[in-house]
Amino acid sequence: MQKISGIIICKNEEKNIEECLKSIQWFDEIVVVDSGSTDKTVEIAKKYTDKFFFNEWKGFSNQRKFALTKVSNDWVFVLDADERCTGDLATEIKTILSPANLQTKGFYIPRKSFFLNKWVKHCGWYPDYKLRLFDKNFVKITDRLVHEGYEVKGDTGKLKNDILHYTVNSISEFTEKINHYSSLSAIEKSNKKKITFLYLFFIPSFEFIKKFVFQAGFLEGITGLMVSYFHMITKLLTYMKMREIQNKPEAK
Repeated sequence: MQKISGIIICKNEEKNIEECLKSIQWFDEIVVVDSGSTDKTVEIAKKYTDKFFFNEWKGFSNQRKFALTKVSNDWVFVLDADERCTGDLATEIKTILSPANLQTKGFYIPRKSFFLNKWVKHCGWYPDYKLRLFDKNFVKITDRLVHEGYEVKGDTGKLKNDILHYTVNSISEFTEKINHYSSLSAIEKSNKKKITFLYLFFIPSFEFIKKFVFQAGFLEGITGLMVSYFHMITKLLTYMKMREIQNKPEAK
């Protein structure tokens, strides 16, 4: 089987990092890149790997590029601290990477996301395929402030088993996250389109309807309602922050 390096970038993830690291202990190496944790993240991570690095935060894309320079093996598996590799996924990865002359250079993996410990199957949240397993010699990282990702030059495939993603553990933490992400998204998009009444009044409402009705969020009950509302709020915050940026004196 091909040797595999795991990558995790993190900061102040003491609640999540241990279970994440436990799920990939079978990897040949684990690289953890921290951007200045002040909790027990560093202490916990060093119990599972000696390849622990500090890198000053300059954005998601920069952090992932730095991490990629620290791996020793060609094949790389990427997890966030709030994600887990299941036993079934581990078995599938071992099987898929067995051929020495593997032609496929990257694999998309379905991600099962949880909202307050409930798996959300609808609202467009599943299967939510992410490119997380790849040959580093054929990959590049997109230069985005938020929702950055990996792109493979070569053939790609899809795996069947899931990454577990515990994305929302509390409402207060999630509101902080969407506030931060909407700010980054607004900065990234502020020069791309002028925010008018239409964007602020109609589009967020349509985004709620899309999630709750067209993507069957109503089948999730109250959880689907909450997920759909949060999606609408994220869009609204992004557009409002874009308009704020566009109407600053120096932006005119």
